[in-house]
Formats: sequence, C-alpha cells, structure tokens
Amino acid sequence: MVLYKFPSDIKSNYDGYNYFSHIIELVKILRNEEVIFDFDKVTFFQANLCSLFGVCLEILKENNNIFKIININNQVETILRKNNFLVELGYQPINDNYATSLKYMRFVPRDDEGFNEYIITQLLNKKDFPVISKPLHKEILRNIFEIYENARTHGKCDYIHACGQFFPKPINKPLHFTLVDKGINIKENVALHLGIDIEASDAIEWAMVKGNTTKKNESGGLGLAVIFEFIKLNGGSIQIVSADGYYEVIKGNVRKQRLTSYFGGTIVTLIFNFNDKNSYSLVNEENDLSNPF
Repeated sequence: MVLYKFPSDIKSNYDGYNYFSHIIELVKILRNEEVIFDFDKVTFFQANLCSLFGVCLEILKENNNIFKIININNQVETILRKNNFLVELGYQPINDNYATSLKYMRFVPRDDEGFNEYIITQLLNKKDFPVISKPLHKEILRNIFEIYENARTHGKCDYIHACGQFFPKPINKPLHFTLVDKGINIKENVALHLGIDIEASDAIEWAMVKGNTTKKNESGGLGLAVIFEFIKLNGGSIQIVSADGYYEVIKGNVRKQRLTSYFGGTIVTLIFNFNDKNSYSLVNEENDLSNPF
C-alpha cells in the first residue's frame, strides 16, 4: 500500500502545480499497488485542478494500480461531486444549483465535436462571461480548440483532461479553466525543432509567440493570440506548465519560474475576470463595441 497525504490548501498556482507534478512523478513508477490519497488535512481544493488529478489517476490505471480517496471533508467532497470528478469513482452526483463548476471531462484526441460543445456550454455560454461579439466568440472558441489540437498533435496523448471552477465571491469573480495532457512536453518539442537545449519556461515563451511552431510547413504558436489579448484586456491571467517550466501572464506581465518537479505533459490554465463590465469585439468588425482588439 502507498499513502499520499495531501496538503491543506491546493490551488492553481506555482505551488499547486509543483505539488501535483511531484505526485505524478512518484506514481509513474508504481505497478500493481493499492494507492490511497488522504484528504484529512485538505480544507480547500481548487476544483479546476481535477484536470491534473485526473492525469494522476490515468497513469495509475495504465499501470494496473488501484486507488481510493479517504477522509475527504464534506465541503471538498460536495465540490468534486458537483463537477462529476468523484462520480467516476462511485460517488453520487450533486446538482450544481449555482453553476460554479465546469464539469470534469476526459476527451479522446479525435472528439472534436464533443470538445467544442463542452467549451461552448461549460465556459463561453456561462451567464457571467464577459460580453463578446459573435465573431470574437467564434475566434476564442477556435483558440481554445487549438490548445486541444496541440495536445493531440504534439503531445501524442490518450486523453485531454478538462475542468474548471467559478468563484463568484472575490472582487474579480475569477473563473479558472484548466486543460491537461500527459504527452510530449513543450520543452522537448521546441528543443528538437530549434536544435538547442532550452529552459522549459523559455520554450513555453517561444511557443506563445504568434507564428512560432514546431509543425512543418505551418504557421502556429500555441494558438493563443486572440485569447491572450482578450484575457490581458479582461484583467485575467494565463498559466502554462510543461516539463519543469512555469510561465504565467497577469495583465500582460510575464513571470517565469522553474518547478522543483517535472511534469511530462502540458498544463494550460485560463483565468477569466467575470467582473468585467466591458464589451469586446475584433477590430475588423463593423459594430461599435468598446475595447476592440
């Protein structure tokens, strides 16, 4: 039996990603074990991180391990039943009356229609999502789909994990949305493409630039050009983790760090400010919405 005791506070920040990367490093070597995740100390678990926890469980299943969660308190359990994460582990679902959760889902790499429907219904159609024009709605959807596309073409993974959480009480009413794959990471792809050794956070930064791509005969980047600008104007942030690199952009300011653990895939978290009263459109539209791109 292998026991992991989770810390009291787990959020989508440098410490949270570093912790889960460490746990995933540990579980990768396990075979035919019983694994217990002890939530006795956990008082807060940011539910969008179910995407990352889901990767951890995926690895355990692949290697013929069994697992269970123990000592989970009522508040955390309720959140993880509302977003369906615990339902897959045998818990009964709970209706999310306040619509604060985005369902935990695993997508196979060719489920384009299912993924697009998920983004529209779970994220873009949320009633508090900032006001955007129809062309911008379409472009943001395309940008997020490009993250999914990159995961399957570059990552060569079996699943893309998605989940999110809306927090209506803070001033900026943030919604955190996280996509995770455990395939080939950005550092490996960029280093191979450029033919140089490169820091993981620098590789992520390179991949963020519009036009940079490791695909042959294609323009690219991570596909975040429009959503990057939108989140900047919206007062949100973007977090990307790959290999041992942590890359974060808050209101246009970049922060890069090295994780003490190594994550073999890629994590992308988009954080939207739902307290934004502005309206947005693309610059080439003929309407008169404020804050055009």
